[in-house]
Amino acid sequence: MSLRTQPATGSLSRLERRRQNRVLYSTPIRLHCLMPGGVRTCRGISLDISEGGMGALVQSDLMVGEAVEVDVQLPRSSLCAVAIVRHASSTRSGFEFLGLTTEERQQIASVMSSK
Repeated sequence: MSLRTQPATGSLSRLERRRQNRVLYSTPIRLHCLMPGGVRTCRGISLDISEGGMGALVQSDLMVGEAVEVDVQLPRSSLCAVAIVRHASSTRSGFEFLGLTTEERQQIASVMSSK
């Protein structure tokens, strides 16, 4: 008899595991990574965004678990958020936003509702 109420994480698709839906949103971004000896800044382009995070193409090698500061231009304002790298490959990186304020979440929600 199994007590499991849902499939094991490994059998869920990436989209099923995601806590929030994302919408396509493409804009230049900047990442600031704390490195020994200073801060490394790199550029990229966002692919999608949600109140929980974003996907992007980035011109740098990132490490999963690394904390970064992400600067994203939104239609009516700019967002500067701390994020954790959750996925990193040569084709795409995924970021989870940390500690967004209610106002920042509302700014992202506004972008999502306009798509």
